[in-house]
Amino acid sequence: MRANPLMVALDTEDREILRTLVDQLAPAVGAFKVGFFPFLLFGWDLVDYIHSRGSRVFLDLKFHDIPNTVANAVEAAARRKVFMVNLHTLGGREMMERAAARVRDLSPRPLLLGVTLLTSMGPREMEEVGLTGTVEERVLSLARLAHDSGLDGVVASPREARAIKDALGRDFIIVTPGVRPPGVPIQDQKRVTTPREAMAAGAHYIVVGRPICQAPDPVAVAREILEELR
Repeated sequence: MRANPLMVALDTEDREILRTLVDQLAPAVGAFKVGFFPFLLFGWDLVDYIHSRGSRVFLDLKFHDIPNTVANAVEAAARRKVFMVNLHTLGGREMMERAAARVRDLSPRPLLLGVTLLTSMGPREMEEVGLTGTVEERVLSLARLAHDSGLDGVVASPREARAIKDALGRDFIIVTPGVRPPGVPIQDQKRVTTPREAMAAGAHYIVVGRPICQAPDPVAVAREILEELR
């Protein structure tokens, strides 16, 4: 049976709202994404609370530093039994290889994902930071580097998921943010698709935040998304 592919991004500064969302959604979704905003506010207490409700955590802190520092950070996350943790592919091969080696023999160990290009980035933003080529070319190049460096998968826009799957195979994990149910505003995202489109393109997991968390009935929205994916 396929694992539940829906991850909910928790991004609010209200502790009680976070706990209520976790309580309501834990039975329905596959995992919760904890980014640096809620993590800076609530730290490991939030991770522990999610675990106490029987759910899993994608720790989305996007590590990007010298190789030893990132390896230490990934090991610290692994010892808190998070399901996934990510690091920026732009940190380079050595950084990713050191991180993968550090947790390779841990049990359980988290899945290590490389962040390619943020879904808020388009051609203009790439040019501003000196990245050449098209968005898809850069994402695919960074995904190859993550694969060759021993990572389990990547975080990438659903619009690049098919190219990654075709190039690197079905077992290389693709987690796609920038997913919006039909009719929902895209807000600050640029490269978005619907949940069905993302999964059809090759995503293993999809990340949905505000469309679920800000809905009057978050559980109903989550179930509608999952029903669409059946």
